[in-house]
Amino acid sequence: MTTDAHERLTASVRRLIDVTIRTEVTEAAIASAAEKIDSATAQLSDALIPGSFGVQATPDGRSIASGNVLIGRRNPVAPPLTIHHGADGTVHTEFVLGAAYEGPPGHVHGGVCAMILDHVLGATAHLPGKPAVTGTLTLRYVRGTPLGRPLRASAHVDRIEGAKTFAVGHIAGADGVTVEAEGIFIHPRGGQRVG
Repeated sequence: MTTDAHERLTASVRRLIDVTIRTEVTEAAIASAAEKIDSATAQLSDALIPGSFGVQATPDGRSIASGNVLIGRRNPVAPPLTIHHGADGTVHTEFVLGAAYEGPPGHVHGGVCAMILDHVLGATAHLPGKPAVTGTLTLRYVRGTPLGRPLRASAHVDRIEGAKTFAVGHIAGADGVTVEAEGIFIHPRGGQRVG
């Protein structure tokens, strides 16, 4: 379960990741900060879930992937994305990515863009009790995706053929589309989870 305290901790670590990349303080200040971080890490390590965080149940019975690399509310690596489902079947999310996601100077790493589009396109194929897994994902990088600026990823289902859902989408910023994607998502037999 994720509490307000967990979310505050995650936000603090997210800020720590950003300033760790961008800091210009003295070596002594870095050493002092590292000692404090090591102490906090030891304190938090007193009680850990064994293995992966996985999907947990909320008190009201909903499942939540709090450790997910993109939407996890307890994962400081996650931006985190909030996925919105439109009544017409479209899916979108709006976000800003900072220093932790940099590839080419001033731009988001292409692999991060791929991961975001995999998740957003996949969200179009998931149905209640019927998960979908990625079969293929094809990307076309149109231009660099800027860091530190508002971005929007959106997707929709192009067609469904049996157990396969074909989805298309893109990431766009103020200057237009930066990455386009097409994906095939597969519903495993019996709804079992894969991987």
